[in-house]
Order: sequence, then C-alpha cells, then structure tokens
Amino acid sequence: MGAQNGKDLLIKVDMTGDGQFQTIAGLRATRLSFNAETVDVTSLDSAGGWRELLGGAGVKSAAISGSGVFRDEATDERARQLFFDAEVPDFQVIIPDFGTIEGPFQVTALEYAGSHNGEATYELSLASAGALTFVAQPVI
Repeated sequence: MGAQNGKDLLIKVDMTGDGQFQTIAGLRATRLSFNAETVDVTSLDSAGGWRELLGGAGVKSAAISGSGVFRDEATDERARQLFFDAEVPDFQVIIPDFGTIEGPFQVTALEYAGSHNGEATYELSLASAGALTFVAQPVI
C-alpha cells in the first residue's frame, strides 16, 4: 500500500438509524485510535521477574476525533443532536486502501470556535460504545 491522501479518511454517521451513512461534511483533519487495557498477572513465580499479561483480557476501545469548518447543515445538526441527546448511533470510518471500521459511538465532545478574520470551526470527539467491526477493502 502506497501513500494515501489524508482527505480520503472519512467519518460517516448513520443519519436516521436505517443504515444509510453520510459523510460528516467539512472535516479537515480526522483521527482514529484503538486502545486495549492490559491485565497484569505477574506473580512471584513469573520467569525472571518479567511482567506477564493475560491474553484476550481487558477492555478494548476506540476514539475518533475530527476538526473542520461548517459545510453541511444536516450533518452539523445531527452531530449537535447526538451530543445533546447522548445517542450512540453507528458510525463508519473509511480508511483508504485499508478498510472500514463500523460500530456505535457516542459524541463525547463538541467544540465551536471562530476568530474575527477567519471561518467558524468545530471539533468533534467520539468514544466507542460497543463492539466494532472491520471489513477489509478488497485487493484489486
């Protein structure tokens, strides 16, 4: 896989709960991170005093963040609604030439900013709220 254009990493939201996803418009920067907590099972019997971890245990989570400018009234309104109603709809993250991550996320932060001589901007943070799936992009 060669270098990819950053603007092709898309965050999409299920607009009405029917599985029809729409790109959150105006995003200029996006980020997806995965985390897995470890479960330390080290004891006095651990070989050489090395830490031991319990495989397959611990909590997995994902976080999405993005920032951009206002471009689309429908997705802007949906993001606000999701935050204020604390809903957890399905989101998709399209990673170019890699695949699609999909699952429920909650909007955990929504920030608005603007400067006197610039455009109004927003930042969006989401936290996973259930199991995520990954579908690899077919190799051509």
